[in-house]
Amino acid sequence: MCHYQEDEMVMSNMSRRFAIAFVMSLAASLSGGEMPVGKEFTNSIGMKFVRIKGGTFEMGSGERALPKELTDAKERGGKKVYIPNESGDYDEGPVHKVRISKAFYMGACEVTNRQYEQFDRLHENLRGKVGFSIDSDEAVVFVDWYESKAFCEWLSKKEGLPYRLPTEAEWEYACRAGTETLFHTGDTLPEVYLKNPSNSWYPDPDWGRGREEVVPLHVGKTPANRWGLYDMHGNVEEWCEDWYGPYEGTAQSDPVGRVDGDFKVTRGGSHATFAYYLRSANRMGTVPRDKSWLIGFRVVLGEIPETTPLPMPEPELYRRDVRQEVPPDIAKGPDPSKPYFRGPINYVKIFEGSKGPLFSEHNHCSAVVECPNGDLLATWFTTQTESGREMALAASRLPYGQSEWQAASLFWDTPDRDDPAQALWSDGPGPRGENTIYHFASISVAATWGSLAVAMRTSNDNGVTWTKARMILPEHRRRHQVIESVFRTTAGDIVLACDAKPSGDGGTALHISRDNGLTWADAGGTIAGIHAGVAQLDNGRLIAFGRGDEILDKMPKSVSSDMGRNWDYSASIFPGIGGGQRLVLLKLEEGPLLLVSLATKEVVKVTDASGNKREVKGLFAALSYDGGESWPKVRLVSDDGPGRKVKTTNGKEFTLSWENGEPKGYYSICQGRNGLVHITSSWNHYSFNLKWLETAPPSKPIGE
Repeated sequence: MCHYQEDEMVMSNMSRRFAIAFVMSLAASLSGGEMPVGKEFTNSIGMKFVRIKGGTFEMGSGERALPKELTDAKERGGKKVYIPNESGDYDEGPVHKVRISKAFYMGACEVTNRQYEQFDRLHENLRGKVGFSIDSDEAVVFVDWYESKAFCEWLSKKEGLPYRLPTEAEWEYACRAGTETLFHTGDTLPEVYLKNPSNSWYPDPDWGRGREEVVPLHVGKTPANRWGLYDMHGNVEEWCEDWYGPYEGTAQSDPVGRVDGDFKVTRGGSHATFAYYLRSANRMGTVPRDKSWLIGFRVVLGEIPETTPLPMPEPELYRRDVRQEVPPDIAKGPDPSKPYFRGPINYVKIFEGSKGPLFSEHNHCSAVVECPNGDLLATWFTTQTESGREMALAASRLPYGQSEWQAASLFWDTPDRDDPAQALWSDGPGPRGENTIYHFASISVAATWGSLAVAMRTSNDNGVTWTKARMILPEHRRRHQVIESVFRTTAGDIVLACDAKPSGDGGTALHISRDNGLTWADAGGTIAGIHAGVAQLDNGRLIAFGRGDEILDKMPKSVSSDMGRNWDYSASIFPGIGGGQRLVLLKLEEGPLLLVSLATKEVVKVTDASGNKREVKGLFAALSYDGGESWPKVRLVSDDGPGRKVKTTNGKEFTLSWENGEPKGYYSICQGRNGLVHITSSWNHYSFNLKWLETAPPSKPIGE
């Protein structure tokens, strides 16, 4: 298995235009330049800088009452936006004293198209992409962190001066300009700074508001702060030098962030963002290769501080004390000749009232995988609102041989961006996989899941460490909402399913990699139904079932003979599913096809041990031995007891019995090397073997 590290990708993706720019500027760099000494400075390409004196400030935010203008934010449909009132975002504390020891010059404005394109003429082709930043004096967008750095390096060589990105501390210090309020304007932000303040779905054609959401990004049109810096609140986000990581509570001098990380910090907020996220202390970030119509940058002139970066923080709970040895009995499970069932067992363990990065109120959209060492690793999103910037991914581990899941811990959190969709998959042992765990994550532009890009990272030590996230589907668009259906075909291709639209109908797209995850291509066709479960049959065809797009009021079935380019649709025998529900589909190692879905719109019938047919509701499992043509084995996913109260999605109760299963959940599935099938809902974990699936349920509740 090859791992494609970020630094290798940087070199391999280095554009010819950067090399040409380097050669053109080399002669100018030989003579060197002199640092300016005045209060203001304009360089050779017309960029105006202002001198920022050194000083000390309180970095971050603590508990304080927020003005009504911030807490009353509403999104589409009048639903109130989650605002962490009186505490600030969890990552803005602890407040700590920071000393900026030396003066530096900071760009009075964000870098414009005119300025950036003196370095990269080809960027002209991106002007007006999805409608934004057409004019020469608008802030440049669609630049990633590496491109921003390359511009600074080009400018440094051109003028013989030390241009660079600001550190996060320098940025907040300069933004505050001596203030201690929420904004440099006070505790409220005048309306002139707000451009389409919303949780925007644009440019999604179904859920966005169209061209009315396209706002001008001209720089320097709003009042500057008292140090002469424009657009520090809004317009576009700005890349900073630092790796994102938690704050330390001690006083620091010239901090430069963490030594490493997954995300680079962005600051300042942008258009299509509520005022709360434009505050001086607010922190955002994304993977360095991400680019969108919300992110630009600002340049600093001055030597980078020589401060030693902060070390990496203590690893999250799911990464601690993980055994790397493969147990000798890992393939030995319960007696396969006897039915085995266990569950439901809660795996979402977050303390009540938790307000970030883990949230006790809303946990959903699970993924589960068996690690090479036999542990189970489950992940899911945790949030207050599904379309909010506060969303993060949580994780829990069930160590091999133990019966209780660990408490939840943070798994992945693109700072202040919606993390709405993800999948886990283990390639298992063998010449291709080498026991690799894959994590696929959709990355939002901001809030909402209308326009997503997809990143991938891998682990070869049972989820303890992960490679740098690599953008495998870098465009923010439809057909990129990752769901839990990943597998390798008999030909060796990796198949990744993604919802084609953000709505309840619209189907599912497949993305396929034929080079072990290096490159990916959209197969072209669309499965009927979102959140589709997909599998490959013995004859090479693909089969899928999805939510929505129902046919004759039944769950749609889709079959493809050309690896997802075209699909044939028909009505299945199963009831359709709706909001808060997701099915799973898996071809078992023993051969049969397993579908796990929900019967809530209508009942399904099972044949019990007495040969009688009876109706059941909720979570059920069905087996097919002929590639989905018929489903002779159907049974409720239940302990078949007389009835007891059990929790489901978000801790709500339901009655589990011999005729009633879990009514709701986004399900995930994997099969262990010992033959056990593991299902996670949005709250519970179930495990069972093939013999249990094939055994008729009892004719009366167990225990009566």
